[in-house]
Amino acid sequence: MQFGSTSTSHHSVFSNPFLPGSQRRLAPGALTFDGRRISPKARPPGVVSKGDGDSPSWTAPESWAVEKEGGDSSIAAYSSSDESVHGKSGGRKRKRRPPGSKGLYKVRIYRANNSYHVVSCDLNVTVAQLTPQLNKKLLLDPGVEPHKLHLKERGRERVLAPTERPADIVRRRLEQAGYDVADGLDLLGADDIQFLLKFVYKSNALGPPEEDMEFDSFDLVDLTSRSLRTVPVTLYAHADAIVSLNLSRNPMLEIPLDFIQACSTLRELRLSHMALKKVPQSVRNCQTLQWLDLSCNRIADLDDAGLENIPQLRHLKLQNNRMEKLPYYFPHLRELRDLNISNNKFKHLPAVVCELRSLVDLDVSFNMIQELPDELGQLSQLDHLIIVGNQVSRIPERCSKLRNLRVLDCRRNNITDISVVCTLPKIEQLLADHNSMHALDVSFGPALKQLDASHNDITQLTLVPGPLGLPYALTTLNLSHAKLSTLDDLALAQLTALEVLHIDHNSIRSLPESLGGLSRLKHLSCSNNHLYALPSSIGRLQWLETLEAHNNDLSELPMSLWNCSSLQVINVTSNVISTWSLPPGSIDLEVAMSHAWSSSVTLLNDRKGSSCSTIGSTLPALASSLERLYVGENSLTADSLHPLALLRELRVLNLSFNNIQQLPSSFFRNLTQLRELYLSGNDISAIPTENLQHMTNLEVLFLNGNKLQTLPREISKLTKLSVMDVGSNVLKYNINNWEFDWNWNFNTNLRYLNLSGNKRLEIKPDMNHRQSRGQQQLSDFSSLTQLRILGLMDVTIGMQTNIPDESEDRRVRTSMADVNGMAYGIADTLGMTEHLTMIDLVQPNFRGRTDEAIFAMFGRASHIASNNRLTKFLHDNFLRVFAEELAKLGPNEGVPDAMRRSFLKLNKLLHDYLYSTSGRKMSHVSASAMNQTIHDKIGASGIVLYLVHRTLYIANAGNALAVISRQGIAHLVSRKHDPFDRLETARIRAAEGWVSPKGFVNDEIDVSRSFGFYYLLPVVNPRPDVYKYDISPLDEFVIVGNRGLWDYVSYQTAVDIARKERDPMIAAQKLRDFAISYGAEGTTMIMVIKVSDLFPKGLPRDPQLLAEPAIPEEIIRSLAKRKPRDIFNRDISRLDDEVSPPTGHLALVFTDIRNSTHLWEVNPGMQSAMVLHNNLLRRLLRFCGGYEVKTEGDAFMCSFPTTLAALWWCMSVQTQLLTLPWPLEILECEDGKEIRDPEGNLIARGLSLRMGIHCGSPVCEPDPVTGRMDYFGPMVNRAARVNAVAAGGQIMCSADVIKEINARILDTGPETEHSYLQPSNAIEAIRAMGVKIFAVGEVKLKGLEVPENLSVLYPAALAGRQNLEAFETAPTASGSRVQFSVEQMRELGLLCVRLETLAMSKVFRPTPSRKGSIASSLTQQKGEESLDSPLTIRDDPSLYLPVMDEKSSDAHLTTVLHSLSLRIDNALTKLALIYMTDIERQRGGPDLALRDQILELCRPIML
Repeated sequence: MQFGSTSTSHHSVFSNPFLPGSQRRLAPGALTFDGRRISPKARPPGVVSKGDGDSPSWTAPESWAVEKEGGDSSIAAYSSSDESVHGKSGGRKRKRRPPGSKGLYKVRIYRANNSYHVVSCDLNVTVAQLTPQLNKKLLLDPGVEPHKLHLKERGRERVLAPTERPADIVRRRLEQAGYDVADGLDLLGADDIQFLLKFVYKSNALGPPEEDMEFDSFDLVDLTSRSLRTVPVTLYAHADAIVSLNLSRNPMLEIPLDFIQACSTLRELRLSHMALKKVPQSVRNCQTLQWLDLSCNRIADLDDAGLENIPQLRHLKLQNNRMEKLPYYFPHLRELRDLNISNNKFKHLPAVVCELRSLVDLDVSFNMIQELPDELGQLSQLDHLIIVGNQVSRIPERCSKLRNLRVLDCRRNNITDISVVCTLPKIEQLLADHNSMHALDVSFGPALKQLDASHNDITQLTLVPGPLGLPYALTTLNLSHAKLSTLDDLALAQLTALEVLHIDHNSIRSLPESLGGLSRLKHLSCSNNHLYALPSSIGRLQWLETLEAHNNDLSELPMSLWNCSSLQVINVTSNVISTWSLPPGSIDLEVAMSHAWSSSVTLLNDRKGSSCSTIGSTLPALASSLERLYVGENSLTADSLHPLALLRELRVLNLSFNNIQQLPSSFFRNLTQLRELYLSGNDISAIPTENLQHMTNLEVLFLNGNKLQTLPREISKLTKLSVMDVGSNVLKYNINNWEFDWNWNFNTNLRYLNLSGNKRLEIKPDMNHRQSRGQQQLSDFSSLTQLRILGLMDVTIGMQTNIPDESEDRRVRTSMADVNGMAYGIADTLGMTEHLTMIDLVQPNFRGRTDEAIFAMFGRASHIASNNRLTKFLHDNFLRVFAEELAKLGPNEGVPDAMRRSFLKLNKLLHDYLYSTSGRKMSHVSASAMNQTIHDKIGASGIVLYLVHRTLYIANAGNALAVISRQGIAHLVSRKHDPFDRLETARIRAAEGWVSPKGFVNDEIDVSRSFGFYYLLPVVNPRPDVYKYDISPLDEFVIVGNRGLWDYVSYQTAVDIARKERDPMIAAQKLRDFAISYGAEGTTMIMVIKVSDLFPKGLPRDPQLLAEPAIPEEIIRSLAKRKPRDIFNRDISRLDDEVSPPTGHLALVFTDIRNSTHLWEVNPGMQSAMVLHNNLLRRLLRFCGGYEVKTEGDAFMCSFPTTLAALWWCMSVQTQLLTLPWPLEILECEDGKEIRDPEGNLIARGLSLRMGIHCGSPVCEPDPVTGRMDYFGPMVNRAARVNAVAAGGQIMCSADVIKEINARILDTGPETEHSYLQPSNAIEAIRAMGVKIFAVGEVKLKGLEVPENLSVLYPAALAGRQNLEAFETAPTASGSRVQFSVEQMRELGLLCVRLETLAMSKVFRPTPSRKGSIASSLTQQKGEESLDSPLTIRDDPSLYLPVMDEKSSDAHLTTVLHSLSLRIDNALTKLALIYMTDIERQRGGPDLALRDQILELCRPIML
């Protein structure tokens, strides 16, 4: 088929806008035709169509699917469907074409009246070829004006060019929106896909009538998304008044030259989202333009844009285009101050950028830049530099010349050192998180105020002293998510101006006392460390407002904390705190203890004349400032609560999950200001009623997980109470007995009420008709008009009629906490929102099948961009849609296909639902502006778990995630869709979206996949990641949560918390309460599903069948009652209790780290590595049922009641050591580097541990000092010798151990007398890992007469270790430390030469490397030398350094290092003495204080 002809009428390019189109002429001065017009149909005057081949001068963007000029014009046949009907199509069931098939694609094309016609054509059919067929089918009146094919998408409307291919446009958009070929791309275009795009065949009148455009003023004109083809005529008369003109999102707009020339005062022009492939040439003629926005187009280059003709251009926005280079003329833009080229395709920073000497702001984020040029240092005026999301590994030395740089944002790169920029004179903000730094040895510049180095593998912080007499100006320091084991005392003492300090998620065990010297500190966050105490000097911090220290190992709070007069928030959740002493001297402790809970409120008042008033006048400073106190999950008892009576300003008190069994009777006396009270997870059996009615400000009350049987009626008087959770108690009382017991109907402001888990509670009408307030039925919930969430799971309900109905703004849970035989629990919060933002979905016996179930949740954690109507629609329609898609599956398709199609179809149906009016569908481009704004800006994440027998399918879109616990180890079975994720960033860019430096898609949404957000479709789409997981007897439970949980609680911590509870309902509530304690403020929703119930016996437990004890039973009982003194680790304490010390026949395991002595001496990462090592071994001891006897250095001695439990522990340790986040120093040394076998499997990584197992009956005696069981005798000696024979990474086993393995694991030998005692869970775990045994033979053990028949054992995946060479016989420093780098050694040598030259009062400058011709190099060198002063020495630094090359041995490099260190020490000492002499000369005599200060600085050097 030939190309159809197009319109032959042509208009002049530049014409009088007030004349009819046919009479327009070129504007004065327009001597040549502007060939860079935006419209695809535009052509210069005089150009006519030759034959049927249309060759327009403008090239359409690639995503418009325009056929290339000169391409094959042949086209396959197309057919036309008879489905030319009115309104929406019927629900026909289509047959999907198999992947890879070729054929015709169906495209739905609408008339202006919303009726449509479906055409079938292949991907190469153009608009010109379709036009004749469309004229036949869609034009009812042949005499009407010519029609054009229009495309509506993303809030824009444009006319398709004749050479564009509609079918290919449909295919591309569907793929970008998440559809696959297997979903039937060729047939989907026949459906209603207005949520994505819409073809309309209508008259050529595009855009709103000009008479409808009204302008209040003409200085700021905004014409965004007006479907314009030409500039409105009205603007021509006022062009000289226009200062700012926004024409964005008008892809077919033409910008005439005469209009641009008439805009004599235009300063700002925005042309974003215009689908431009070239810059309109008329723009270059705007001589007054200062701000030009060309972002979010398809511009590949600016070679012929002519921007050098705009003399005053200062701001140029080019982000989100397709540029790989910048034009040669860029250095001519001498006024350019602001350049944004982020989200393009630059692999190198263009050299021309470095020549823009007036540049102030430069943004090159999210490109593919791997290296910054040295010439970047030439930008002396640069103020802001943003390079987020690239692959830069090094900051050039010449960046030290950026004297005016104030802000550097280099997050999410591979940078290893930031010391070059830390000392810049004006640098104020340095953001370097998510990089590859492992040491922070820096000196800060005089202006640096904020440094963020979080999410780096930093193991040490060293601050080089700054200039004498000039304290550091740093106010904010973030070193969280690193690998710090200590915080240097001297380094911290220098940061006297610090106001905010974040050191969370490290391995720090103590804070230095110099912390008290940070007199200006306001916010201290040290959570998720291993702190066992806070420094007493913390009481000196009088400006401290917030203390975050949750999830540590604190056993008490320092007494000095009472002296912090500004402290408002204390969060010490998840520690082991049992006491908080009052400060001595400021208050009589005995009087306070006796009066706090029994005296009148005068204890905290200033009444004169009473004994209590004296106490009140000497209250500690903290009593008047503290407003929020979080001490959940500690070891507090009722006796520990007395100090709380002094905290008269408390607004929030969290005492959840302590050991409080009874609250003091006057607990509420002095807490009348409380707004939130959390008492969950204690053993409280009664709520004290004294003064409870005075808690008039209380809004939130959490009492879940206690042993409450009744609730006092005084709670009814808390009129402001809006959140009440009393789930998982043992409530059993008459709810109608309102005179004595609480009834919810009196708290009319309740928005959240949870009674779930009270299996003995009955809600039924009062048969005796004892009512209050007239005839109101107290068994219903009619008075709670604001109720949003009502939990009644496992509660006995007498009449269903008294339960409120669910709606878009109310969730009611009345089911049983059992789904297909699995126990499950759910907990949630409303957060700050007034409406539902998250809804759960649980469907047992899905599709009527007893082995199928659905668990799901939809919504957003934040009230921003969420909508309860949207969330409720997803909840109500998913089951139906999913069931339909499962029924449609083909023979080669599976559940993942159905889940993907269900998410995508649900998103389409949601669009139709949101934009419908009176049942009539509307596309979002035709909806009202108000509805479009509301509906476009909302969305929801979603996660669905589909259980089929014992197979779990998990599909998620967004940041709601699922984690499964397998033998206590957390396994993520979903994917977080974060815009910062590099895979997601690439997908977003491919769909013509972009990511802003703050991590938002198009700078608007913080998630990359989601339901809704149709204005960002297909960039943000709901295509899910689908996981398939086969559940085994080793699996315990699944935790499903939204970001309200996972942003604050790690996966492993969540598993540890939930594993402690046997009831999943209590586990879910506990996780919810922890998230609140850790800082969650939005809507949090958590499900816990106990999948171990799918197996008859659930999770196997270790049998407590032990042999006859060898020591008296009373000693065993006393040991069991004695609390261990040597383990105060919060993470370990969450796990199962430690087993009783085994006696009788048992197994002993000795462990030792290979080359640990040498590693401690030379490797700075060893301290952090040991914390990881010790925590892993202790965690797995709890899982496998082992007992820690003692440790000596890095060696462990452990006992196990059974042999296979010991083997299970050893194999688990060897396997999981590979996955630990080891410090970079460990991974870079010979002892910790990664090693793979010939098949590419990882077999070694990090510390290498040797282990030895032997079983027998040792002598058992408790240690008189530690109180822990200890073992003696020949059996212990033999076990220790077995371990000594093992090499790193090996498990050495004695003959008795191998016999047990042959009997119960391999089934190749007879059972032993102890085989029946071996735990079944250990047997299953060992078989799942697989064992490989290599016989060693008889070995004469040191000090033992009888040789032992030994064997080496590995987990099957690590069997490749057998072929590794053992090299621990002669450990060397080079094998234990970070490996030498010759390049780094040369840099150190250059530093040495510079310092030595400086000590001679001269400056050393290395000779530049010669490139290009010799003549040009010599010329350049002479030119540079002519600029040098007499004090400058230019030479080759290698002449002053020892010989080094890549062949140099470690011994040689070590000698070089020592030599250079000595030379540097001497140079620095001389410089210090010169400085001291100069100062004393100026002052006219010796200055002893100055000498002491300089000698103090030099002491580390001289030592």
